[in-house]
Amino acid sequence: MTMTAWVAAIVFAATYVLIASEKVHRVKAALGGAAIMLLVHATAAGSAFFSQESGVDWNVVFLLLGMMIIVGVLRQTGVFEYLAIWAAKRARGRPFRLMVLLLVITAAASALLDNVTTVLLIAPVTFLVCERLALPVAPFLIAEAMASNIGGTATLVGDPPNIIIASRAGLTFNDFLVHLTPLVIVLTAVFIGLCRLLFRKAFRYDPERAAEIMQLDERAAIEDKVMLVQSLSVLGVVIAAFVLHPVLHYEPSVVALLGAGLLVLVTKITTDDALREVEWPTLVFFAGLFVMVGALVETGVIAQVSQAAAEATAGRPGVTTMVLLWASAGLSAIVDNIPYVATMSPIVADLAQHVPGDHNVLWWALALGADLGGNATAVGASANVVILGIAERNGTRISFWQFTKYGLVVTVVTVALCVPYLWLRYLL
Repeated sequence: MTMTAWVAAIVFAATYVLIASEKVHRVKAALGGAAIMLLVHATAAGSAFFSQESGVDWNVVFLLLGMMIIVGVLRQTGVFEYLAIWAAKRARGRPFRLMVLLLVITAAASALLDNVTTVLLIAPVTFLVCERLALPVAPFLIAEAMASNIGGTATLVGDPPNIIIASRAGLTFNDFLVHLTPLVIVLTAVFIGLCRLLFRKAFRYDPERAAEIMQLDERAAIEDKVMLVQSLSVLGVVIAAFVLHPVLHYEPSVVALLGAGLLVLVTKITTDDALREVEWPTLVFFAGLFVMVGALVETGVIAQVSQAAAEATAGRPGVTTMVLLWASAGLSAIVDNIPYVATMSPIVADLAQHVPGDHNVLWWALALGADLGGNATAVGASANVVILGIAERNGTRISFWQFTKYGLVVTVVTVALCVPYLWLRYLL
């Protein structure tokens, strides 16, 4: 590697250590790392801000911006209080039952929406219901982030890496539905079982608070029925546009921004109120992270690491698939699965031409490894970063290691379950 490539790798590693150790706020670390990458010419303004291969993914940034505005308007209608009371009453105040209900909703919604949108919708509900039942909110939020990543693996629109893979490989919505959804259903069930063990100390049942919850009327929580109808109508149109992306050809970011603009226009909410709900630190963190990873792409660091692994297994479908699966899980936990998949896709496309058998197995391995590997650390997937941002804004601090100690277990178990699935269905 060149001297610039070594400098870029060292800067990225140092920044990641700062984020992981929490000695410096993650936004400061990401912005500082991005600034140094630009300073040493590991990347340039044109590449950092405008390149599709190595620049800031503005589709992700503006998708988050649009959905944050929509969710912020929804929050003012009282609908989240309604859902909180409904979920708690359905679970009869039992903490684990409540978690199961929230995780199933999160996983299912993440398959139809994108997982970032889902956690934006479900996190406010979680804060409210945990407050009413005197439960620690952090375990619920961590579990929901992971459930969103698992559920989002099931469809083309569920997780941003899947959109990148589908575009590069020519895969359709139905391809993901047929090949990945059955496995994701199994993984979700296993994950719920893991949560029973991992978060067992959080399931403290309070009969008195549960009885109080059962006496509440969720319908009384709705504060503005007109705005609720307007908000749900716009959200329904946005969701439909997400699902119909193959037909409409509008990027999710465009759909989210159009929906946000329409909602601000038709409701009585002011522009200042709408923008106040945006998690600006989260958006800035993503921008800095994309610039740093883009510098690794520009200097050839990621390509060299990935290419070396690919060359070492060329011509052996089984070994290639397994290495790709586990390497994707490991690297996605470090560099965020969106830029990782963007970098790996052209390599996998080239590798598929030299491996006999069903070439799509490599794409499924990439999708499963990247999507599930995103659960391993707090910065492995967009949903994780958003959850941490929302938690911090609401006065709950979830540390990098608090998330990661659970995420590593979940990632190892779920990725391990993908091994027999890929072998039995595609490699034998």
